[in-house]
Amino acid sequence: MWLTLFYSCTGGAALLYALYRWLIPTAVQYHGGLALLWHDMIVERMLDTLTQSTRPQRLLHAVQKNATRGDPRSVVKAIDNFCRQKEWAMNVGDEKGCILDSVVSEVNPVTVLELGTYCGYSTVRIASLLPPRAKIITLEFNPDYAKIARQVIAWAGLEDKIQVVEGPSGEWIPKMKEQFGVKTFDLVFLDHWKDRYLPDTKLLEDCGLLRKGTILLADNVICPGTPDYLEYVRNSPRYKSQYFKSHLEYTKAEDGLEKSVFLG
Repeated sequence: MWLTLFYSCTGGAALLYALYRWLIPTAVQYHGGLALLWHDMIVERMLDTLTQSTRPQRLLHAVQKNATRGDPRSVVKAIDNFCRQKEWAMNVGDEKGCILDSVVSEVNPVTVLELGTYCGYSTVRIASLLPPRAKIITLEFNPDYAKIARQVIAWAGLEDKIQVVEGPSGEWIPKMKEQFGVKTFDLVFLDHWKDRYLPDTKLLEDCGLLRKGTILLADNVICPGTPDYLEYVRNSPRYKSQYFKSHLEYTKAEDGLEKSVFLG
């Protein structure tokens, strides 16, 4: 009887592990909403409880364990490996990251604003491609995320190029000129709360922080989606907009980046 019970428990545990590790992740790969529900709600909360740590803390540990200090590309690679092999996270990701890299290289910006730092993945990608005199200001609402991001950025050796600012974007954008001496931004990367894309874009316009030729690059415009923002930049005479089709980070579900040139 005990042997039967042992085999039953072992078989049940193996089935649960297979469901968690392979079957469910494979099943949700092609559906963005289900992927977000599984990875960003169920798995994250479960692992937080089991490990008594947060996903950003686990990501930072992976960077410190696997990335070379002072090497931004190794930091990016360590995070991508963590997210593909261990635990999904809401970075722009490796696939869309290549699009981000190409836009940054094309624009060669001196002043960059990032809305939504999370753990600093895209911040590191952008900063590693900037010319020597350039600076990126990245806004993060969550102080716990900002704390992790600073450590990731320091591990990459990019503290001199990056200023992490904590607080709501709606409060900080009007203070950019006064607090940081910024006249206008060459590039703005939007990757924060999706319902803030449009109001923050209009706020940037109203505050005179966009010049003719400023590039706005917006992530997750399909999944979770930013329909009001897309309608605005695609129909406003003030923008010339282009969609780059891709996939939701570390999945096969459709997502993409919207690149919008401010025409003045």
